[in-house]
Amino acid sequence: MKAILSAIKTIGVIVLCVFLCNQASAQAKHKFSLSKHDFLLDGKPFQIISGEMHPARIPKMYWRQRVQMAKAMGCNAIAVYVFWNYLEQQPGVFDFKSENRNVAEFINICQQEGMWVLLRPGPYVCGEWDFGGLPPYLLKIPDIKIRCSDPRYMSAVSRYVKNISIQIKPLLCSNGGPILMVQVENEYGSYGNDRNYIENLKQLWVSNGINVPFYTADGPTAFMLEAGGVDGAAIGLDSGTSDDDFDQATKHNPNVPAFSSETYPGWLTHWKEPWQKTGKDEILKEVKYLMDHKRSFNLYVVHGGTNFGYNAGANAFNPTQFQPDVTSYDYDAPVNEQGRATEKYFALRDLLASYSKNKLPEVPAPIPAIEIPSFQLRPFTSVWHELPKPTLMPQPKPMESMGQYHGFILYRTKLIGHKSGELTITEPHDYALVLLNGKLVDTVYRDGGKWTVKLPESDVKDPVLDILVENMGHINFAQYMIDRKGITDRVTLNGMTLMNWEVYNLPMTEHWVTSLQNKYIDNFHDGVFFKGTFKLDRVADTYLDMSNCKKGMMWVNGHNLGRYWNTGPQTRLYCPANWLKQGENDVVVFDLHQQTPVNIKGVLTLY
Repeated sequence: MKAILSAIKTIGVIVLCVFLCNQASAQAKHKFSLSKHDFLLDGKPFQIISGEMHPARIPKMYWRQRVQMAKAMGCNAIAVYVFWNYLEQQPGVFDFKSENRNVAEFINICQQEGMWVLLRPGPYVCGEWDFGGLPPYLLKIPDIKIRCSDPRYMSAVSRYVKNISIQIKPLLCSNGGPILMVQVENEYGSYGNDRNYIENLKQLWVSNGINVPFYTADGPTAFMLEAGGVDGAAIGLDSGTSDDDFDQATKHNPNVPAFSSETYPGWLTHWKEPWQKTGKDEILKEVKYLMDHKRSFNLYVVHGGTNFGYNAGANAFNPTQFQPDVTSYDYDAPVNEQGRATEKYFALRDLLASYSKNKLPEVPAPIPAIEIPSFQLRPFTSVWHELPKPTLMPQPKPMESMGQYHGFILYRTKLIGHKSGELTITEPHDYALVLLNGKLVDTVYRDGGKWTVKLPESDVKDPVLDILVENMGHINFAQYMIDRKGITDRVTLNGMTLMNWEVYNLPMTEHWVTSLQNKYIDNFHDGVFFKGTFKLDRVADTYLDMSNCKKGMMWVNGHNLGRYWNTGPQTRLYCPANWLKQGENDVVVFDLHQQTPVNIKGVLTLY
């Protein structure tokens, strides 16, 4: 017995020592630095092989699995966008805990899985995310200037940097964490040339205790590198694919290393486009070049995830263009939206394994998925039965001026003087239904600048004009980012400016949508809420097939899955297992054009 007790005691001491050693190792401080040509980790050259993913786009329950997928493909680091507007939706109110917002926890998971981190905290990030990560509350200021030294913008930026720095400072490698570098802004050379802004932004991070090296990310052209560069920061190239690209970085600053900060294995997709399919040959060629030349790089993205809710952004490259992003951020990435390995994943894994001295980890098992038999959605109320108290105003104002930053907004007026003719909305941001006396006349889509419809004659003495506008995502890139939603200027009928409007805010929050009650009557018209239920014996991921519906939003058990639109290409919305439950599940759909009951089902894949 004494021998057994002695053995147990000895084992206990060994286990304790191993635990303490592991803890000490996990908290070991490291020095990451820049030489003229290399990144140095504790004084030795270190090649960063990073895969990017964004915790806000990934259900929290799958964070670890997604990191493990990147590691098993051959990555040694994770690049992380932090979306400011996801953390501070109202001025001064920060949320680092709910849903997928615990950035520190995600970074800790990276460290637990033996991965380093490249942090990309903005304040602007682009990322096909609503307003590029900037909080839309900034647009409430009529003449705000963004991404520059405008003191009102910088005041908000300073508040953000202070609060996010508290979260990330303990996670710097200099403090025992996994963060090697922090990016200053993002692709600034594609937007502006305020050198004071970009340098002051770096100093703002430093003054808040961020003491690891910094880097920038810009296209490999002289003017972008000059406008977006920061003294002493490593040079990220979006992307670096050739000797010429890296020579541009050396010409700009020969005293810091350069790397490919965004190497693209896939690409984004807009509504009305085919799914972007990039194939694997080009990315294999680029990665082989980077590995052969011992260049560090970051795959943008190794896994994309999902633009749940109202978070998808949009592009625009001229004043009348508008290209909203689909809800899925699958990106044709090596790890698909549902977290599964693709053919591209295994090709990259084989390539990276050929350069590794160590055997790569086993690829994690696929996340389970289920089909859901067809079930019916039935109308139960309409937006016209759920209007809040209106705000009266002489002319329309955009939703941001009224403290609303997503969803829908309704403008209503009586026609006095002209009753029919050429109705022009200047400008509709982004998709508008025009109704006369409760009947749909036409729709107006922002893209292309064709904002005039023919308003028919009416036998009503004082015709009522309704314009219901959907915000399809704030522009997230380039010079047209000041992108207010709703009606941004005026409405004219035959050249006459229409006055005296009732404006109804309809942000359609999750709480509001789930509290709606049945108010069914016959003859529903455009703007209908549908409800349905389905039962599950077990929960797993699924895609809800909306191909029988037209255009709108979907909530499952109170969670907003995002937008759908029968223009395509996306007709299926990803629903993760953590938003489902055994037994009965509730579905609410708001469709702008569907008016009759419709069946939907759950399927296994995005397409």
